[in-house]
Amino acid sequence: MNAYLILDIEIHDLNVFQVYASKIPAFVKKHSGCYVVLGGEAEAIEGNWKPQRLVVIEFPSKENAQEFLKDPDAQPIFAIRHKSTTSKVILVEGCMGS
Repeated sequence: MNAYLILDIEIHDLNVFQVYASKIPAFVKKHSGCYVVLGGEAEAIEGNWKPQRLVVIEFPSKENAQEFLKDPDAQPIFAIRHKSTTSKVILVEGCMGS
């Protein structure tokens, strides 16, 4: 069952964030992930959720996503995101057969 890592990112330091953005795709690929949404304009339809930069990464399984999140080599890259943004991150499993 596919799993999706969904990030709502508010960037505070664009120069530092760009370092993260240049390095993290290699780790996404390493864990068989692919970007589904990468910062496109989000339009609120209901409620008042206003994501600054929305990112959705699809993985073949929850285990792949968790391995990505726990990858020791990626931790310094995640620290760059933590330093340059305020982030909300969730992991959700997709529908059967997706």
